[in-house]
Amino acid sequence: MKNILKAERKRRNITQEQLADLVGVSRQSINAIERGKYVPSTVLAMKISEIFNTSVNSLFELESTDYQS
Repeated sequence: MKNILKAERKRRNITQEQLADLVGVSRQSINAIERGKYVPSTVLAMKISEIFNTSVNSLFELESTDYQS
């Protein structure tokens, strides 16, 4: 899954730590999401999208490999 979380966070001048505090996860979790090493739960993705006042689909995008089993 691709995401634009880092770009959106920087555009709004929010640190990883601040975003983590707002959604109730560790800074390391935000870092892992941004690097594509961790796929957030639906609830976490929705919390993040609410912080940025945007849709989940505008922050996260499925890749063709996500459709393979």
